[in-house]
Amino acid sequence: MKLRKVTAASAAVLALAVTATACGSGDKDDNGSSGGGKKITIGIKFDQPGIGQKTPQGYSGFDVDVATYVAKKLGYKADQIQWKESKSADRENMLKRGDVDFIAASYSITPERQQLVDFAGPYLLAHQDVLIRADDNSIKSPADLNSKKLCSVTGSTSAQNVHDKLAPKAQLQKYPTYSACLTGLQNKAIDALTTDDSILAGYAAQSNFKGKFKLGGFKMTNENYGIGVKKGSDLKAKINKALEEMVADGSWQKAVDKNFGPAKYKNEQAPKIGNVVS
Repeated sequence: MKLRKVTAASAAVLALAVTATACGSGDKDDNGSSGGGKKITIGIKFDQPGIGQKTPQGYSGFDVDVATYVAKKLGYKADQIQWKESKSADRENMLKRGDVDFIAASYSITPERQQLVDFAGPYLLAHQDVLIRADDNSIKSPADLNSKKLCSVTGSTSAQNVHDKLAPKAQLQKYPTYSACLTGLQNKAIDALTTDDSILAGYAAQSNFKGKFKLGGFKMTNENYGIGVKKGSDLKAKINKALEEMVADGSWQKAVDKNFGPAKYKNEQAPKIGNVVS
C-alpha cells in the first residue's frame, strides 16, 4: 500500500511537470499571438522586388525591413524569423489557420478584408498605377485601358478596381503572381500590368528590365498597407507601437530610401499609425 501511494504521488508530480512544460514550450497563444518565443513566422511576398523578394542571398524589400523591425520590437532576432510566402489569394486563410503570426505583404486595408482579419498600421500609402512597355504610347490615361489586356494577380483588388470604376471594357487577365504578369507584358501577351505604384517601381528598377517598362503615372486609388493579424489578436496593438517607433527613430525613412530610392519612386509621407482607413 505504501509503495502504491509513492507511485501515485510520483505520477502526479510527473503529470504536473509535463503540463508545465507543454504550456511553456509554445511560441503562440490561442489568439495566434507571439512574444519572445523561439521563432516567429511572418508572411511576405517572395516575388516583389523592392517590397518582398526571395533571392539566393536571402530576403529583401521594404516589407521585409518593416517586418524585421517589428519582430525585433516583439523580442525576436533576425535569425528567429521564419519567412513564409503569402500570395494575395491566400493571406486571409493563412492568418485564420495560424500558419503565420502576422503578414506584411503589400496588404491593402479594405472593408472586406477587415471583416476577416485585423490590421495594424497603415505603414505605407501607395497608389494604384499601371506598368506598360516603354515604347507603348497608346495608354495615356486610365480610359485608354478599355479594350486592352490588363493583368493583375488572383486575389488582388487592383484589376477589378480599374474594370469597375475606370475602364469597364478592359480585358481582365488574372495570373498567379506579378512575375507572371511581367513576363506576359514583356512578351506582349498583355498590354498593361496594374497594381500599386510601389510594387511596379520595384519591377521597373530591376537591372534586367531597366528601360523596358514605364509607369503610367496614374494615381487611381489610395492603397493603405497594413500588417495583417488574426482577428482578435493582441499583436495588433504591439505592432502599432513598434511601427510608431520605427517612424519616430528614422528607421522607416531609411527603409524607404533603401528600397525605393533606386527606382526614383516618390513616396508619400508615413501615414498616421493606428488610423486604419480603407
